[in-house]
Amino acid sequence: MKLSVVSTLYKSESHIAEFCDRISAVANRLVGDEFEIILVNDGSPDGSLDLAVARSAVDRHVTVIDLSRNFGHHKAIMTGLAHAEGDRVFLIDSDLEEEPEWLLPFADQMSEHKLDVVYGVQGSRRGGTFERWTGAIFFSINDWLSDFHLPRNLVIARLMTRAYVAALVSHQDHEFIIAHLFQLTGFRQDSQLVVKHALSPTTYSISRRIQMAVRYLMTTSTKILYLILYFGLTISILSVLTMAFYLMRYAVYGVGVTGFTSIIISIWFFGGMTMLVLGLLSVYIANILSETKRRPYTIIRDIHRGAATGIEGQADGVAAAEDRSSLGPERVRD
Repeated sequence: MKLSVVSTLYKSESHIAEFCDRISAVANRLVGDEFEIILVNDGSPDGSLDLAVARSAVDRHVTVIDLSRNFGHHKAIMTGLAHAEGDRVFLIDSDLEEEPEWLLPFADQMSEHKLDVVYGVQGSRRGGTFERWTGAIFFSINDWLSDFHLPRNLVIARLMTRAYVAALVSHQDHEFIIAHLFQLTGFRQDSQLVVKHALSPTTYSISRRIQMAVRYLMTTSTKILYLILYFGLTISILSVLTMAFYLMRYAVYGVGVTGFTSIIISIWFFGGMTMLVLGLLSVYIANILSETKRRPYTIIRDIHRGAATGIEGQADGVAAAEDRSSLGPERVRD
């Protein structure tokens, strides 16, 4: 298999047919008939699964991995990558906001510069003023607090070599943001400027974006813990110096400390800081708990393949990915 195309399905029924047609045409131009299209149904509530399965019944290149429920976009991506068998793997969203035709310039850049990864970046973040503004704030905070910097305005679309994908899916993190794993894996990577279309409303609400930002910082940054340590140490030193000052003033001049308001403000301030620190530590502990459970990324309910794809030849690849991406037996349907 020369090329694997991996994509996820969530409320994608209006795009599946056109996506498969366009990506098949581009893949055929690049590698001829030696490609596969892996569609991971991430618990889509619409008719995406039925349409994808119907497509796999008449198109031997299409494989549909049906997850038992919605596990989240990034975990669904990792499941699809774990089942990809191509020498090169093209990851792309199926909503057509990222163009399937990007595969060709990505492949040209990869071959020309002998790269392991070519990924797309936007010249400017899509969306309205608020979305661009909050995105800029997130990246600024990340650059300051995170142990690992991310390229700005990344898109999902990227072309990867077999060696890179094998290294990527070997990560055992259970709480992760996939952009972090993309960069953490290393290898020779370079970007290509793309224009992402805005064809449909995003499924990422403001609350979900905030949750992802907090999760990313809490799972990739140790600087926050050190900042808490240094802040506490600074407050302790200042409190000791203040105490020494007032004791000395009382001993020398007989002036006591008064001020109900200042006492209440201090109590509220340090009480709030205590709750904040405990909250941050609680998030870290929650992430540790999640990691120690060692649950699988996703649970696969069914794998649908066309009869002509040669299931026997792919059985080893499915078994190798099973411990990372599924729990319990898989059912492969023709």
